[in-house]
Amino acid sequence: MLQQEIQEFLSYLESVKQYSTHTTNGYRRDLTKLSKYLVNEDIQDWKSVNEHEVRTFVNSERRRGLSPRSIQRLLSTTRSFFEYLLIEGVIKLSPAKSINSPKSAQLLPKAMDADLVQRLLNFKPEGMIEVRDKAIAELLYSSGLRLSEVCSLNTEDLELKERVCRVTGKGNKTRIVPVGTKAIQAIRDWLIYRRELKDSKNSVSEAMFLNNKGSRISARSIQLRLEKLCAKRGLPGINPHMLRHSFASHVLESSGDLRAVQEMLGHADIGTTQIYTKLDFQHLSKVYDKAHPRAKKGIKNDN
Repeated sequence: MLQQEIQEFLSYLESVKQYSTHTTNGYRRDLTKLSKYLVNEDIQDWKSVNEHEVRTFVNSERRRGLSPRSIQRLLSTTRSFFEYLLIEGVIKLSPAKSINSPKSAQLLPKAMDADLVQRLLNFKPEGMIEVRDKAIAELLYSSGLRLSEVCSLNTEDLELKERVCRVTGKGNKTRIVPVGTKAIQAIRDWLIYRRELKDSKNSVSEAMFLNNKGSRISARSIQLRLEKLCAKRGLPGINPHMLRHSFASHVLESSGDLRAVQEMLGHADIGTTQIYTKLDFQHLSKVYDKAHPRAKKGIKNDN
């Protein structure tokens, strides 16, 4: 009985809300945890669930060592599910409505300075794989794309003459982002190899970035290839998300245009983008501490 409503909810997320498979699977994992807990408590239908059971379930997950951020996601999933049951008339009151999420420390994203980015990207690639890897890295930094967005790109999504890229992000929302000159050139270089690879493998994939078998490249493959690129160039470990963060930080630092950065990153809430203002302030604070005479350590007291 419990599983039937969960499956209907997941189908609703996929067909009506058009959530990605990755997002839907996250909901499935959280709701599977909840349903297993309720079955162990001998609760067989959603009408019987009250606020006490939800609180006890959340506390049990907290005791198992689940982080505050994971608890927040678990509660968000639970609330969304009960709101769905409320709309469908399965229940009359949501038992999760009054339960507050725990606060978690806001961690600033890691961004590289411009010199480190130059060290990563300023090299002459050797062979097809490195040409592709450079094109991916250039695009990540040039346009601030998410890793999943790079993986899902098709050739038709890039307008090289106009230097723009059409991206389908979270919630199936589409946005147009600019692509820098260096990224455009790296992509042009890759397209020559891509054409040869596609012909040799008889691939029908329209994916922009292919693996050596002619199929769409995976997120994990991009992560591993970037790690290898960093190791070859003697750089500390850099992941795709750091390139996105660096893009946001550097554009905001130069322009100060928070709304434009929000649009390019595909953030629905400008509050998510505002974290980069804090990142930029950290940089300013370091400059101040180094440069200002009264901020330097070791200043002698005049008295």
